Amino acid sequence: MSSIELESGLSPEEREIVSTVHKFAEEVMRPAGTALDQLEDPADVIAKDSVLWDVFKKHQELGLEAIADPANGFSLGQQARLRCMISEEMGWGDSGLAISFGVTEFPRMLATMSGKPHLMERYAGPQMIGCWAITEPDHGSDQINYATSAEIETLGKPNCIARKDGDGWLVSGQKAAWVSNGTIADAAALFCAVDRGEGIVGVGGFLVPLDDPAVSRGKPLDKIGQRALNQGEIFFDGVRVPDDHLVVPPEAYAMFGDAGLTQANSGMGSLFVGLAQAAFDLALDYARERVQGGVAIIEHQSVRSRLFEMFRQVESARALNRRVVESNAINGPKLQYAIASKVTSTQTAFDVASAALQIFGGNGLSREYPIEKILRDARASMIEDGCNDVLGLAAAARF
Repeated sequence: MSSIELESGLSPEEREIVSTVHKFAEEVMRPAGTALDQLEDPADVIAKDSVLWDVFKKHQELGLEAIADPANGFSLGQQARLRCMISEEMGWGDSGLAISFGVTEFPRMLATMSGKPHLMERYAGPQMIGCWAITEPDHGSDQINYATSAEIETLGKPNCIARKDGDGWLVSGQKAAWVSNGTIADAAALFCAVDRGEGIVGVGGFLVPLDDPAVSRGKPLDKIGQRALNQGEIFFDGVRVPDDHLVVPPEAYAMFGDAGLTQANSGMGSLFVGLAQAAFDLALDYARERVQGGVAIIEHQSVRSRLFEMFRQVESARALNRRVVESNAINGPKLQYAIASKVTSTQTAFDVASAALQIFGGNGLSREYPIEKILRDARASMIEDGCNDVLGLAAAARF
């Protein structure tokens, strides 16, 4: 991945950060992601002796959260650009692990947003693994609009409800098998229906520790792609949560939902630009090595044409994502643009990975070559964090 060569105005410090992350993606993430993908039982991915834990430790040692520290002097625009480039590198390394790193930040983000020192101290530790517990068995894409009691009545009974109980809350119900880091997380940024005693009034965002005996987990989800990414159900059986752990009350959910979805979608846009870049890089290397008709296949016009089209798609997706992320950081969130980036990048990742597999020919179908894994990983991205079709309708409603 050599796109850094085209970056203008990067300081030596910024270049060093991106180079360090690229080395981590190449030497740690990619081999670990490949090894974890090949495990038949997803329970083995999170076993005590799994390489996953070493990857988490090395990721924590990078200290990337320091980019947002005002003491480091990065402007909002610089921070946004660095986030894009870091996410691209992570997606280039392994998209499943990159998503796992991303969602682990949600409890920390919620705690920071609360402004309460005791919550920040409890939930902002660098070694804490977090999750974003929002999706439910009966409410996947519905969660995009699941903000008011009227909509809840229309969409059906929630699967998870927080009910007011004295000076706190009791959380009961289930979150779906698609919760990333669901069976390994120490804490959750939980978004669920809220009942203050007179019926459900909307959705709220809670910080919930997951070491409570009233919390249980399902089996790790077995899926075709992003197998290094742990996902699984979380069950709450009357989990008591202090009152101040409600960070996003129902009255603020619509605004936070917009901001949160904007951040998640633009982050997915960056990450899958990286995966698309990985697919292109693999195809280019293979085209230079594979000989047919007496020459390397890159000498054939049809292959050159296909490679250029892949290159064009990757750079177009990158340009859109960079513009969206930097604008959202400086001018405030605009969800429709973030969705456009997520949909564009994930579709590009799938299309480029498919074209790359075609360049590999029969070898591309073999698990001995990495491109079939990348194609599987890319396909998952078109559904996760909001199905692309449904997200497109949500974006169009903002026009």
